[in-house]
Amino acid sequence: VLSAEDKANVKAVWSKLGGHGAEYGAEALGRMFESHPTTKTYPFHFDVSHGSAQVKGHGKKVADALATAASHLDDLPGALSALSDLHAHKLRVDPVNFKLLSHCLLVTLAAHHPAEFTPAAHASLDKFLASVSTVLTSKYR
Repeated sequence: VLSAEDKANVKAVWSKLGGHGAEYGAEALGRMFESHPTTKTYPFHFDVSHGSAQVKGHGKKVADALATAASHLDDLPGALSALSDLHAHKLRVDPVNFKLLSHCLLVTLAAHHPAEFTPAAHASLDKFLASVSTVLTSKYR
């Protein structure tokens, strides 16, 4: 459960991303595909090479979904319900991939925003991404 401080930290960091969300999303996906080669099997139709149009496009989708989540911190299940259905029933993404991508997102954000990435912000973002991952995997059961 995100505390009031966690919510404030998430909103503060998210507000600093500016127009770079899609870029950071694509970078985090690329980092995940390189660091965890088993993730390349999902999705099957993607060109997972560095800088591909598919990775950039999905990076934007990831960033948009996280922006939605960051603006609905009190109702993540409601805000992400359709996305949870999509990933569980249609795309059938391995649930472990959400945790791996979360870690890669943390690394990417820390690399681009070191001043804002305080220990408290890191902990709050980690909790936020874990909560998002939990919601996205909730329909797998």
